[in-house]
Amino acid sequence: MPVGPPADPADLRDRPLEPALSRLPPDTPRREEILAAHAAALAAGKNGYLDPASGLFTMTAQFLVDRGWCCQNGCRHCPYVVA
Repeated sequence: MPVGPPADPADLRDRPLEPALSRLPPDTPRREEILAAHAAALAAGKNGYLDPASGLFTMTAQFLVDRGWCCQNGCRHCPYVVA
């Protein structure tokens, strides 16, 4: 899993906020609901959302960008994952 070094959040501002395909493949059940929940959390300025499939709290891409580093725990919206 490629991860980035600690970064200035401004360096990641142009990254797409959609998860890498390795983290949320197109055939994932309820994928559209998951993406909609993520978009709603971003629009509301929230740090995360309840995953529609599992009910678990999932951090948004923006929260992870603002944190500035990858924890290597496989976060769905990790901005450091490139594939």
